[in-house]
Amino acid sequence: MLGIFKWISKIGEIMSDDEIVKSEVKIYHPSEDIIKLANVKEYEETYKRSITDPEGFWGEQAETLSWYKKWDKVLDDSKKPFFKWFVGGKTNIVHNAIDRHLTTATRNKLAFIWEGEPGDTRTFSYHALNREVSKMANIVKSMGIRKGDIVTIYMPQIPELIFAMLACAKIGAAHSVVYAGFSSKALKDRIEDAKSKLLITADGGWRRGKIVDLKNIVNDALEDSPTIEKSIVVKRTCQDVDMVTERDFWYHELEKEPFASKPCQTEVMDAEDMLFILYTSGTTGRPKGVLHTHGGYSLYTSTVHRMVFDIKDEDRWWCLADPGWITGHSFIVYAPLINGTTTMLYEGAPTYPNPDRIWEMVDKYGVNVFYTSPTAVRGFMRFGDSWVKQHDLSTLRLLGSVGEPINPAAWEWYYNVVGGARCPIMDTWWQTETGGFMISPYPITPLKPGSATRPLFGIAADVIREDGTSTDPDEEGILVIKAPWPGMARTIMGDDARYKDVYWSDYEKQGWYKAGDSARKDADGYIWVIARLDDVLKVSGYRLGTAEVESALVSHEKVAESAVIGLPHELRGNAIHAFCILAEGNTASSDLEKEIKEHVRDELGPIAVPEKINFVNTLPKTRSGKIMRRVLKAKALGQDPGDLSTIED
Repeated sequence: MLGIFKWISKIGEIMSDDEIVKSEVKIYHPSEDIIKLANVKEYEETYKRSITDPEGFWGEQAETLSWYKKWDKVLDDSKKPFFKWFVGGKTNIVHNAIDRHLTTATRNKLAFIWEGEPGDTRTFSYHALNREVSKMANIVKSMGIRKGDIVTIYMPQIPELIFAMLACAKIGAAHSVVYAGFSSKALKDRIEDAKSKLLITADGGWRRGKIVDLKNIVNDALEDSPTIEKSIVVKRTCQDVDMVTERDFWYHELEKEPFASKPCQTEVMDAEDMLFILYTSGTTGRPKGVLHTHGGYSLYTSTVHRMVFDIKDEDRWWCLADPGWITGHSFIVYAPLINGTTTMLYEGAPTYPNPDRIWEMVDKYGVNVFYTSPTAVRGFMRFGDSWVKQHDLSTLRLLGSVGEPINPAAWEWYYNVVGGARCPIMDTWWQTETGGFMISPYPITPLKPGSATRPLFGIAADVIREDGTSTDPDEEGILVIKAPWPGMARTIMGDDARYKDVYWSDYEKQGWYKAGDSARKDADGYIWVIARLDDVLKVSGYRLGTAEVESALVSHEKVAESAVIGLPHELRGNAIHAFCILAEGNTASSDLEKEIKEHVRDELGPIAVPEKINFVNTLPKTRSGKIMRRVLKAKALGQDPGDLSTIED
């Protein structure tokens, strides 16, 4: 038995300005069994060494990977902010994710366990994965793709999506995965920006019992496409689709060609060669094609995955994300494979056909480590405890959270109901641009619900004022990273100036990366990420984070999920407007609005009470689960909401 966390209480500040409110903060300490099993045994000394000698630290970690040729220099910072890592090193991410496992016992281990939404299943050992990836790689090469080309992938969560990503990397082509829920225009824009000659797609995918007709979306996107020459189509849903002669090719037919089954050599790549681009949206402007490379990304993602989630040889790991997003790239595909892990992959909606679909699968497959978003957790909470408790979740050892700050009420439910009060929650803060976790607990770290805790080894994170000085404990400020790290994005595709301007220009002299989030650091050095800087509300001179107000709202038993924005107010500067989804079985009313307002007053004080609560059925979210508050605000003000290509609905 892993034992139950011990906890103690202390009084800690929740809001930074003028001590608006104080609240009890529980601290959950890991059990002795968790500490004994942990890959990371201590924090302070290792962290100090990793910051004072980052090249030494990352050089040591890089020894865990296999290289065709070792690097000449760990870090080249001569052209800041365009840092280079493992200069002169020769590698390929597939060499570490697949090839090196083929000569060890891992060869026969399951790499993926896949379940489709209709219930069909497929499994692949590392040996079988190599066969499938080599076959896909040969087919991609037959389409005229060579080292340095960019291939766009637009597919449902089926194994062929993984094969396609790995096949591109294997032959030295970069991939640009576009989530299979984007519109034809969003797909077309990304194809044109990447200048892709090849698209890999499917006829469709399953979502909530219905077919998502991907091929029609693709056909619309490729009308008059200036770059796409050919497309490969995987048959998944088997409905009739329009295939364009000499452009579209069925994958199952190409598989039968003699060249497809021949061995395929993994291309030797420079550590700084492009691995993939992934598009991420800002509040304004076109989507940014964030560029990652083979060497530093391979090392960083695999290191933080192994350390933070304490990965063991026997683990079954489930990251409930989509491979079309950075969470899926890093922690469904690349890091787990590099670490020789068995990974779950699921096609459909997490609550279809019943709210216990996920817990049924955790029970069925014996999942040990489970990683999902606060949005998903709150969605599960909405259906109550009984759906979870129908299943045996005793195999779970660790839980994880990703995407946005997790409110304490959701944290407590996740810990107690899903984790049985025994599984530490690794609350991870990171971004598409960082490649992997930056601020997170290790399993040995005492946990405070709602805090991502401390920076990981090698990450010089700080909270600063606008003048660049470090904030005092519990003073809200700007989150920055003061030194480079191997997993960092190298640039924005085709736009070095934009990369420099967006992330580095504010603190160019210091050489600091601006994360774009507000945060505070408490007296113990724990970092509490509050919100995006444009999600910080200033009401009557007080600065309030959207996450703090939303946490107060969802701590009411009748509120399942919430989002808040600030709208201009003649007297207060801004007034808080809330949007709430009610828990199942509750009905909106003016009396309930008053009740929830009083609850917020009790939780945070009068300054945080929303002027208006709007009861809604859905909230605008990105497909990675982040609430798009700027869309709510723009709509309320009658303004252009900007780029909506990442919105879920």
